[in-house]
Amino acid sequence: QVQLVESGGGLVQAGGSLRLSCAASGRTRNMYSMGWLRQVPGKERECVAAISGSGRNSGYTDSVKGRFTVSRGNAKNTVYLKMNRLKPEDTAIYYCAAVESDISSDFIYMRKGDYNYWGQGTQVTVAS
Repeated sequence: QVQLVESGGGLVQAGGSLRLSCAASGRTRNMYSMGWLRQVPGKERECVAAISGSGRNSGYTDSVKGRFTVSRGNAKNTVYLKMNRLKPEDTAIYYCAAVESDISSDFIYMRKGDYNYWGQGTQVTVAS
């Protein structure tokens, strides 16, 4: 089993920035492709950013391209989401997610159903 713990959410003014962090613990001997997904009440959870097991490839949903950056940390199976120029519509609970991969894999997973490990979520609120 793998446990994911997010941190870094909070309240920010529109135009501001936040950085979310996610650390994996437990069975972390394997490498995982990781993603950040968000959900607002009444809507489907959507993947906003994902990064491959190799760290060489990343992907973003259109609404955050150019504003959000996903990256892997130096520690194995840590991932960050730097969010710049935040908008009120970015308000959501943000979840870190992981799926087993390979350190050489450049594949990214952009669908909620691709992931089988989830963090508890962290609230991001952007005030207008």
